[in-house]
Amino acid sequence: MGEMPYEEIEHTADLSMRVRGKDMAQLLKHAAEGMLHLSDVHTKSSEGSKVSVELQAPDREQLLVVWLEELLFGIETRSVAYRDFEIRMVEDTRCEASMREIELESIGKHIKAVTFHDLRIIVTQEGLEATIVFDV
Repeated sequence: MGEMPYEEIEHTADLSMRVRGKDMAQLLKHAAEGMLHLSDVHTKSSEGSKVSVELQAPDREQLLVVWLEELLFGIETRSVAYRDFEIRMVEDTRCEASMREIELESIGKHIKAVTFHDLRIIVTQEGLEATIVFDV
């Protein structure tokens, strides 16, 4: 996979991105990195504490949304951003993730929510791909 694992897509009113990964764990990681990039998140330092989360959902699309919403919740309620994602799939729709939580300095674009608008994870020759629309 030589190209960027995520890219912004033009959308009339919201933010949208296409994200790729060789498997579900990598897709979740790249989706998180892409969302933070689109939000133009800046941290006060590179130091932070390690945090972990375990998430489960009825299907992979819902797991993707639950994962990104979990990160948005931390950004909005605790003023933190995340880096150094390590994700392990326990089952097809259940993951364990650890990451560094770092104090937020600024955010350029506030994302209100991750939507299910046209969301589906498709299988490609390189792995998985999804298009995600964010409500801003």
